[in-house]
Amino acid sequence: MAIRRLQEEAGTGSSRREFAVFETARGDALFTQSWTPVAAADRVKGIVVLLHGLNEHSGRYNHFAKLLNDHGLKVYAMDWIGHGGSDGVHGYVSSLDHAVGDLKEFLEDVVLEENYGLPCFLFGHSTGGAIVLKAVLDPCVEVHVEGVILTSPAIHVQPSHPIIKVVAPIFSVLAPKYRVAALHRRGPPVSRDPEALKIKYADPLVYTGPIRVRTGNEILRISSYLQRNLSRVTVPFLVLHGTADTITDPGASQRLYQSSASAHKSIKLYDGYLHDLLFEPERDDIANDIINWLSSRLDVLQRW
Repeated sequence: MAIRRLQEEAGTGSSRREFAVFETARGDALFTQSWTPVAAADRVKGIVVLLHGLNEHSGRYNHFAKLLNDHGLKVYAMDWIGHGGSDGVHGYVSSLDHAVGDLKEFLEDVVLEENYGLPCFLFGHSTGGAIVLKAVLDPCVEVHVEGVILTSPAIHVQPSHPIIKVVAPIFSVLAPKYRVAALHRRGPPVSRDPEALKIKYADPLVYTGPIRVRTGNEILRISSYLQRNLSRVTVPFLVLHGTADTITDPGASQRLYQSSASAHKSIKLYDGYLHDLLFEPERDDIANDIINWLSSRLDVLQRW
């Protein structure tokens, strides 16, 4: 198994948090962590694999993971390449297909291997949601997944200027790691909670510099792919989006809901909420919406 346990945090309350390094087939070392309910293993009802958004890292979801633990769900998370504690240039992604492949590999080699027979769900925020969505379009992944949760998924991202769509593919080859200073906006409006913004942009593991050309082009590329393939989505899903999100398009989440072939799908739109839903003032209400959906899916599976 291509994973090496580094340390364990005993924690307090209802969770045990573990940290590990996962080595990909490409040889990259990815930082991963997991949260397990501290009671007997038979308390675990299912697994949630969590993928963070662009420029952040999995540790930001510690509070959310512990809430899931309280409801009998074990959580795994992975910092994708160029993010958090993983290998790569900070904030640089040469290919989001690598991140999709890494998620598949982590799911098969670690998560399913360690939790045979337990129902597995995927959670993705923003670009992490796009990665999750592309991954489950692969039948080899979908067969292992009982449902996905997407918060503010990057199905459609509007560049700040139309010319970017034209020049990004060119410059992503000529100068892939170049940082587009003209497009840099430190602290974009992603939450209505000032304290949450302060914590995010003071976090050394959060990339706060200008977006790198290749990274930006990769986001445009994966979002374009997803828009062309929404009707191929068949996995059960819950998509959540704030109507005031200026980072990703809430209308694209509505199109996913309308166009997908999924038999079991739900959408929650939050009036006036911004991009980082789990860091909004109403974060616990949003977490409860997610937990209620997961509980309903687990109830359905238990009746089969």
